[in-house]
Amino acid sequence: MLLRSLLAGFVLGVVAILTFHQGAIGLMNAYGLVPNPPFRMQPVGPLGIPAVLNAAFWGGVWGIVIFLVTGKLRSDGLRILAALVIGAVGATAIGWFVVAPLKGLPMAQGWNVNAMWRAPLINGAFGLGCGLLAQGVATLFAVRR
Repeated sequence: MLLRSLLAGFVLGVVAILTFHQGAIGLMNAYGLVPNPPFRMQPVGPLGIPAVLNAAFWGGVWGIVIFLVTGKLRSDGLRILAALVIGAVGATAIGWFVVAPLKGLPMAQGWNVNAMWRAPLINGAFGLGCGLLAQGVATLFAVRR
């Protein structure tokens, strides 16, 4: 049962990245709010994999966290809200204070407020997507929530 939950959470996160996260980036890019378009294929990281695949993998990892944490909640509304908060706050905080320094970048976008607001919005869209899609993914993998 745990293996199914882990797999369901990973798939949940990947799907939420490819739909809600990249969709938010696409909308924001169309309105000139972010410089980069969605589904970027530019190589990133030490392995040189496309940026969207890197995001999908890490989205899968976050999807596991969201799936396991929200599965303990009794109400669908609370699950969606918790997923939104985990995405907007949790993923953003890890990105700002762990990932950025590891990559040699300034923490929290260098405290530039004009750049800081984007991450919680995009990651919040990802979390919202996880919350909305979780029950369907749980059903697909025969995991009780």
